[in-house]
Amino acid sequence: MKKTFRVEDVDCPNCAAKLEKAIADIDGVKRASISFIAGKMIIEADEADMNGIIAKIPSVAKKALPECTVII
Repeated sequence: MKKTFRVEDVDCPNCAAKLEKAIADIDGVKRASISFIAGKMIIEADEADMNGIIAKIPSVAKKALPECTVII
């Protein structure tokens, strides 16, 4: 299952890569992809794991990149 989220204040490829890695490291995430130009993040995970992953995204994102905001 894939879910798309809007991300704000991710302004460079290095920041996007840092956030992408942090999100990908959440248990259950199969793939995370961030486009800082489009302001989008795509998460791929099993449907059964998705709610738990979504709950963790804001805190993981703030820890990895304090200036960013993920719109859930």
